[in-house]
Amino acid sequence: MKRKKNRDLEKIYPKGQFIAKLRRLADTLEAGKNFSIQISGERIFVPQSAGVNIEHEREGNLEEVEFQIKWMRR
Repeated sequence: MKRKKNRDLEKIYPKGQFIAKLRRLADTLEAGKNFSIQISGERIFVPQSAGVNIEHEREGNLEEVEFQIKWMRR
């Protein structure tokens, strides 16, 4: 199996596209299905067993909320 390179990036979407992706993610999670999304040219496959959490960070005047999905690759 081809080893994937480590990757850490942030992709900014227009608000409408972001909302559509969140809706599709929520619908997929609710249906108990796997989710796939393409980010910067790479197709990511998220298994239905992935863990989800919400993270909040504060530093000075900056506030950040992250919706995270985590899983182990096989």
